[in-house]
Amino acid sequence: MREWVKTRDVQAHRLFLSTETYIFPVEKLTFSRLMYYAFYMGNYLKRFADTALQDRLKESGAVLIQGPKSCGKTETAVQTAKSLIRLDTDVEMRDLMEFNPNAVLAGPAPRLIDEWQEYPQIWNFVRREVDDRKKKGQFILTGSANPEERAKLHSGAGRFSIIKMRPMSLFEKGWSSGEVSLAKLMKGGVPGSGQADFSLESLAEKIIIGGWPGLIGAGGKAASRFMQDYIALIAEVDISRFGGKKRDPQKLLRLMQSLARNISTEASLSSLAKDTGGHQAQITDDTVAEYLEALERLMVVEHLPAWNTHIRSADTLRKAPKRHFTDPSLAAGSLGLNVGKLIKDINYLGYLFESLVIRDLRIYAEAHDGKVYHYRDSRDMEVDAIIEYPDGTWAAFEVKMGFSAQNEAAENLLAFARKVNQEKMGPPAALTVITGNGFACRRKDRINVVPLLVLTA
Repeated sequence: MREWVKTRDVQAHRLFLSTETYIFPVEKLTFSRLMYYAFYMGNYLKRFADTALQDRLKESGAVLIQGPKSCGKTETAVQTAKSLIRLDTDVEMRDLMEFNPNAVLAGPAPRLIDEWQEYPQIWNFVRREVDDRKKKGQFILTGSANPEERAKLHSGAGRFSIIKMRPMSLFEKGWSSGEVSLAKLMKGGVPGSGQADFSLESLAEKIIIGGWPGLIGAGGKAASRFMQDYIALIAEVDISRFGGKKRDPQKLLRLMQSLARNISTEASLSSLAKDTGGHQAQITDDTVAEYLEALERLMVVEHLPAWNTHIRSADTLRKAPKRHFTDPSLAAGSLGLNVGKLIKDINYLGYLFESLVIRDLRIYAEAHDGKVYHYRDSRDMEVDAIIEYPDGTWAAFEVKMGFSAQNEAAENLLAFARKVNQEKMGPPAALTVITGNGFACRRKDRINVVPLLVLTA
């Protein structure tokens, strides 16, 4: 038996209680779903994706939710869906797909089709049904699209809307107070908050647990086991779904470990290839690029692109992306790190903290259709994050784990702002240092300082 959430709000605007029951075959439980049941306890923490899904259903006939395994795609879709089918576990529906695919689409709208990629041809049946019904909000599809299936996405133009989901942000998990809004910062608002204190042990544990809904209520030890199992399944099973190729699990694991060691940097393909090949055999840059593409399709890896901007100087902009996992817990899991090991390497913990900030900034920015980039030029001037909205509004962010390190970051932001051609780009909406502790404020030089533990969208 599985209880799912519907409507009744009992804890501010974020916690919902189950009011309906659905049957789910126990023998079909995956490890991630079992973890979800163990820690979710029938409750649903509201996500920014909830609002995005409801908005997109008003605009499109069907919505595709993409995201890494276990990030909560299905649970989010269930909050809105009026009916559902699971193509990975519902044997009757799988049989029906062979003989009468249109019957699979019958049911109250919006109808959720979970793990649609198990039968990629259903994409075209949904597209045709949307055309025939001529109504918005008819279907929700969840799952991941492999390279062959992605070609079919183009035929859904004007019918499908796509939402990218990630693991939960600190605010969504209740670990951020939400006293400072990114939206207000982007409008020039002055931040303010109470003291946000954390210990290195607490920060390390939050990174290891990550934003996975199935780890709500879990400690660092259980989270470490979860992530190691998650990564092993990616290497042994998931990666070979793409392109029908059999890939070497050990090389993939070494590549993920190399990405973890180089997180929040612009590590080149050649350096990743050197690590991945190991002592036994060399691996080419092209092979590494192919493996990376597959990891990106699974949304395990999500690199941070460089910002394309106008600058006043003759410095050349560097275009290499920064290496990131979709959640920094994947980096810690790839290297088998626990809390004790992490706090012994403060420098590496700082790189993981930067990746944690990037994850949350992506979630908060995309709630307003914004995009996140990084900046680096030929003189090695670097800015950790640039957020740009569709109307051209932009803001720059530096990441420093400690509140006391804000001065150097502030000077870098001011120098960067002078370098940008503001006649073409406009002035920055905000220059902000994101810290781990301290309090939110605006300095005399108009640089904002905001702890991550008080930030929201």
